[in-house]
Amino acid sequence: MGITRNTVLEAWMNEHGYSSNSLADAVNAAVERLTGRTGGLDGSSIRSWKAGRVRWPKSATRKALEDVTGLPATALGFVPRGRTPSTPAPRQQEDLDMKRRTLVGGIAAAAAAAAAVPGTAGPRRIGMGDVDRLQHRFGEIIASDHRHGGQLGIEQRAAALADEALNLQNAGSASQRVRGNLYACAASFRSSAMWAAIDGRRYDDAKMHMREAQALAEMSGDQAIKFRIWSHAGTMYRHMGRPADALAANDVARNLHLTRRDPLFASLGLARQAAIHGAAQDRTGTRRAFEQAQDAMLRADPADYRPVWMLAFYDQAELDALALSAYLALGDHPTAEFHAHRCLSALRPHMIRSRAITTTRLAHAQLAQGDADTATATAMKVSADAATQHARVARMLQEFGAALRATAPGTTTVQTWTEHAATWRMTA
Repeated sequence: MGITRNTVLEAWMNEHGYSSNSLADAVNAAVERLTGRTGGLDGSSIRSWKAGRVRWPKSATRKALEDVTGLPATALGFVPRGRTPSTPAPRQQEDLDMKRRTLVGGIAAAAAAAAAVPGTAGPRRIGMGDVDRLQHRFGEIIASDHRHGGQLGIEQRAAALADEALNLQNAGSASQRVRGNLYACAASFRSSAMWAAIDGRRYDDAKMHMREAQALAEMSGDQAIKFRIWSHAGTMYRHMGRPADALAANDVARNLHLTRRDPLFASLGLARQAAIHGAAQDRTGTRRAFEQAQDAMLRADPADYRPVWMLAFYDQAELDALALSAYLALGDHPTAEFHAHRCLSALRPHMIRSRAITTTRLAHAQLAQGDADTATATAMKVSADAATQHARVARMLQEFGAALRATAPGTTTVQTWTEHAATWRMTA
């Protein structure tokens, strides 16, 4: 077999501004954090990856690369030993129920008929290679979201890719399995467009994407993407100040049988339920749900197959981030600060958006405890990009400034904050 260039890794590096040498440095540092020994990569090592001469890096190096990028190695174009590039990775939900079989089968027949043009050699055959290509693009969307978060460009790109996945349904003939996977891809992209709109506080757009995503997920029969969409809906309603609707949406996600099979999905559902209880001022419900979420996380098997979006963000740091949000809403500021420090100490390098949100919330918790100087120093650690380009962060920092002026009027601390915030505006 010839060597196939890893164009997926190249695309990721170009998007995120990495040269071969700088990526080697980042992965070496991540190897040192994992093993205590500095990695031995250099620019030529990365060029070998891009050229396809190394198809599956060694385990420690591979884990370090995944920590740097926030993506599994397979989503970066690497191929496990013993698998050819054209062989699709195993997918859950291979055995779909009879209702979905009938629905997707009918659509498949209609699409094939529409694609058959008289006078041609016949329709193109759509296969798992097309699905794999879309899944690589989904990994790129996930990485962009964790780096930038809430941007209109991410939302628009994800929506366009959802349309691209749907257009493939009419581009030729395909098996029922491929068609189900294409609907799952389209639902995944729509759910990312939905999340970008939520994160940017564009709630009307988010609800439009949600309706599209829900319909596509039903046609795909993919439990994991159904969970993602309904769990996002719960978060959307929580941010909108509608805890009853948030609980109802999150309960749809939590009641999927996927959560009974995989404790990590159960943990995420419970952690988001706890955050909703916090917004609703339910202290007992908050504490109980977080205890259950932590227990479920400890029971989860790290070796189980999970989709790229789950692997890229949900871990102990995210559980603590949700606890921070809940206890801040409850007014339990010491507990909120505790979870903020735990989250920041465990956040993976690619979680740039999450670090900005957590740092801002930590500043709020410190200010509420009367420590204006420490709180201001914390808030000033937020990057100018996040402070000006991320809608949620920008709003929380504006609220922090107003609270600081009310807490410590006329002080040098307020003056320091005002001058620093002005530099953010000048760089916007």
